[in-house]
Amino acid sequence: MSDARPGPEGFGPPPSQPPQPAGGYAYPQSAPGYGYPGPNQAQGRPVALPACPQAPGYALPARPGNGLGTTGLVLGIIGVVCTLSFFLWFFGVILGILGIVFGAIGRGKANRGEATNKGAATAGLVCGIVATVIIPLLGFLLFASVMSSV
Repeated sequence: MSDARPGPEGFGPPPSQPPQPAGGYAYPQSAPGYGYPGPNQAQGRPVALPACPQAPGYALPARPGNGLGTTGLVLGIIGVVCTLSFFLWFFGVILGILGIVFGAIGRGKANRGEATNKGAATAGLVCGIVATVIIPLLGFLLFASVMSSV
């Protein structure tokens, strides 16, 4: 009842050659450069392996340097807080000056497109100006008005 050579849908003895994939992608008969050197290759020479094709890579864009604007903002805020206190006003003025410098440099980098935090740099510049100029000026005017009334 069983046939030794059934049709393509049945089971039978294994084919003599492995099936070839369609589309022209045939299995290589021998891969040069793999395994032990053959008798035709010199014993002392290294065998060059074929180069593997590399997949195209995607380079990450350079991250913008946001440090100077953020530093100006932090120094400006700390300068305002220190200037408002009675005992640390001198440190507040120094930190306000540094906030102005870092905020201006960070704003320049943001205008050139090297940074993305123009708002933080501008806020650091403004906080530095407030800590360095406006609060000490208001404190001086308050002190002068109190002394003139006495």
